Formats: sequence, structure tokens, C-alpha cells
Amino acid sequence: MSLSDWGYEAHNGPNHWHKSYPIAQGNFQSPIDIITKEAKFDASLKSLSINYNPASIKSIINIGHSFHVISEDTADISVVKGGPLKGSYRLNQFHFHWGPSNDSGSEHTVDGKAYSSELHLVHWNSEKYSSFAEASKNLDGCAVLTVFLQVGSAHTGLQKVVDALSQIKTKGKQAAFTNFDPSVLLPTSKDYWSYIGSLTHPPLNECVTWIIFKEPISISPDQLNQFRGLLSSAEGEKASPIVDNHRPPQPLKGREVTASFS
Repeated sequence: MSLSDWGYEAHNGPNHWHKSYPIAQGNFQSPIDIITKEAKFDASLKSLSINYNPASIKSIINIGHSFHVISEDTADISVVKGGPLKGSYRLNQFHFHWGPSNDSGSEHTVDGKAYSSELHLVHWNSEKYSSFAEASKNLDGCAVLTVFLQVGSAHTGLQKVVDALSQIKTKGKQAAFTNFDPSVLLPTSKDYWSYIGSLTHPPLNECVTWIIFKEPISISPDQLNQFRGLLSSAEGEKASPIVDNHRPPQPLKGREVTASFS
């Protein structure tokens, strides 16, 4: 299985990834099920400093198994610091995971419960490394801010993203997407869990400090259906909707999950 032909279907989905990416069975794999009563309150987990500048957001692209909203990361325009992080982490892109039904679609689960979707804001350690590619080879290289989405009312901040999806219907399509503030997608409460893990799709590098907000934001059934209406097929190919792009929870293997709240 090469970088190009892994996916989320029966023949190339998460159960097969270990054949090409042995790290899929490693000790720091993500996502996980967060068992709330086992998460340890850590008084040293200071509040996060999240500074997003709408000027850093440049484009939106259909990558075939999801879509990415791309952030300019050649300078410290949009950064996160604090919490469990040592140093400053630049925003590289953000994307979502979802599933075929409204009660499953998140990658992380909480006490076995899945949410409708999950947002990943992906950052890399720009104080220590020179690029996302270099950072992603190191345990302290990346930080992912994670927001659960629960089906309910439409999310006004999310609608601008949803409206842009019609321009990137097929795999490989890219469109300008500017003047967007990613912080509109963050929940009001900044209470979070944290643990050390991996990217949740190939190459599955074990390089991520996960910061998972406890409070979900809302997404309407229609907004979620717009996600599922994107195609994993290129223009001219037989239409193949992206109905599912989440990896199930992986074994914790002795890792500790900490909480910023008691």
C-alpha cells in the first residue's frame, strides 16, 4: 500500500494500514478513547495561548479523503503556546473527520461515546524545527487542537467553510479561501484533555501532543451532509463520496491522559 492508495474503505481502510505502515501498531497511536475517570488532573497544565490571524488562511483543497484549509506557516502568523506545549507551534492546516451517521464520526471517543465529527487544527513546533515535514518526525514536533462537533443547530462560524466546499467537489481541486478566523471554531470553554500520540492517518508518525477540548461545538445535519457530499474521486472519474474518514480508537498502551480541569 503506497501513500496514494490507503483510504477508509474495506479493502484499504485502517485495518490494512499496518501492512505498509508498521508504526500503525506502535505504542503511541491515535486516536484513543478518553476514559474520564482515569484522566489525571494536572495543575501544571496552564491555559492555552491561541493566537490565530485570519490573514494566515490561504486556500482550501480536496485531498481525496478529506479537505484541508491551508494556513501560511512560513512565519509565526497563527500560533498556539502554553498548556502542555514547550515552545510556539504554527498552524499548518485544519481538517475534519466524519462518518456515515450523525452519532459516529469523531476519531476520539469519550467514555466510549463518539461525536458526529471531529476538527483537527494541526500545528508544528517552529521554535525547534524548520518545517512541518521535519517536525512530524519527532515526538514533540506537532500539536493538534481537537474540537468535537455534535449534531444540533447550524454553526454560523463553520458555514463559510461549508459554503466553499462546492468549489472543491472532486479530489485535487483547490480554491482560494481567505480572511477566515479559525478561532470561531473553538468552544467557549477551553478545558481540555492532553496525551502524546500520533497522526491519525498514514504515515501515522508518533509526533503529536494532543489537546482535546471537552466542550463540543454544534454542526447541523445539513452542514454534515455537505462534508459527506465531497468526492474522493477526481473530475471525470466515477463519483465516490467521502462518507467516512475516521480511524477507530487505538490501544492506550500505558499512556497517561491528563486534564486541565478537575
